[in-house]
Amino acid sequence: MEQAVHPFSSLRYVVHEKHSPGAPLRHLGRRSHGVREGRGALQVVVRPGRGGRRHAGCPQGARDRILRGGGEMISHRRDRGAFGHADPYPVERLRRVERPTTLIHDEQVQQVDERESGFMRAGRGDFGPRLKEEYYRFVQKHPLSNALVRMGFNLRKLVDGPVAPRQAPMTDDPAWNAGHIKETAYFLRADLVGICELPRYAVYSWGAWHGGEKIELDHKYAVAVLIDQDTRTEMAFAGNDWISNSMSFMSYTTSGFIACILADYIRQLGYPARAHHALNYQVVLPPILLWAGLGEMCRIGDIVLNPFLGPRFKAAVVTTDMPLRVDKPIDFGLQDFCGKCGKCARECPSGAISQGEKVLHNGYEKWPNNVEKCTAMRVGNRHGSGCGTCIKVCPWSKPATLFHRSVNWTMRHVPIARRFGIWGDDLMGYGRPDPRRKWWLDLEEVDKELRVPPGKGAKEE
Repeated sequence: MEQAVHPFSSLRYVVHEKHSPGAPLRHLGRRSHGVREGRGALQVVVRPGRGGRRHAGCPQGARDRILRGGGEMISHRRDRGAFGHADPYPVERLRRVERPTTLIHDEQVQQVDERESGFMRAGRGDFGPRLKEEYYRFVQKHPLSNALVRMGFNLRKLVDGPVAPRQAPMTDDPAWNAGHIKETAYFLRADLVGICELPRYAVYSWGAWHGGEKIELDHKYAVAVLIDQDTRTEMAFAGNDWISNSMSFMSYTTSGFIACILADYIRQLGYPARAHHALNYQVVLPPILLWAGLGEMCRIGDIVLNPFLGPRFKAAVVTTDMPLRVDKPIDFGLQDFCGKCGKCARECPSGAISQGEKVLHNGYEKWPNNVEKCTAMRVGNRHGSGCGTCIKVCPWSKPATLFHRSVNWTMRHVPIARRFGIWGDDLMGYGRPDPRRKWWLDLEEVDKELRVPPGKGAKEE
């Protein structure tokens, strides 16, 4: 046998001595121990396989077939261009479709004004004086979420910059570029990445900052980066307690950090690119996530649910004109599942999530939600910082154990089993907080002083 090194990652692979150059390969490897959230090094042994197309471009043509370790399952990836990339989850097993599973009349969907979002309306007083006052402290009132949002504000000015005058060599192949950009995002610690063409209706008509500014953005492609809000913390929190905003802004800030670096890198390669994160968006995320194959619309409202993370993530986007091969939307049966479930609506503390059927809104189908009630709970929560109860109770928000991976596969592939899965989720008591896992402090900033909120202990057993 001989060892070779993947030219774009830390992968080591061992090529069997009987392998013929250019022949398709099969791997016998398993990921190593020492994995953080399912990502780690991998050494694989490869032997001549059967069938498949010829792959070339690295020693023994292995580059398209041998992948860096990552995720809960290791398997052959679809041909994604000049080389495979290390999706931390088995995205290659998802069913790809030509259009999102949500009905979208492309010609009828109008651009939206960011100033009309729930948070912005609360900030200008549309929902009453108390929410207007709380808008300016609902994130900052907990010291950890305050530290995270401060970092996010520092990223505001890093979203754009000058473009190198000449395009870098070896960047004219869309398929190769897509794999390379995804590998780069995973190197920067992204959890999931998808690429699509940028729909015009995914660009805000007006931005919310500086009193409102008209958005002019004509990039062709969008690269979406997802960050998990942390399984361990999700298992511990109640959904609307003092860590909720910190979970959100950990993911907002981390995805924004990655997007800013990725956009800067693409500009250095000679292509225009702009990052979009929670403190400086010019794009609407849900349609981008749909077209990039990162999820389906769910009952929570204008929220995309990922088959591996559930709704437990936040995202940032890089828009660019760098030529990229796009991903296709996915169908894992969520429209059927959410139509039968309704657990998020049942458990929503503000009653903001509908238990009814989908409606047509602005040219696309969605489950309606009450923006004012949702915003009032997230901004005006008197007993915590923010709210993510819908994330907490969703049957798709589960750790990636063997048991839950098996249930996840069944829910995606066996429609008749979905109702039993929903029943089983309640029977097993999922969605309840596990206080043994709590690690954070319940603190609230009041008049520039940190205090223990009423009814809480700073260090609860």
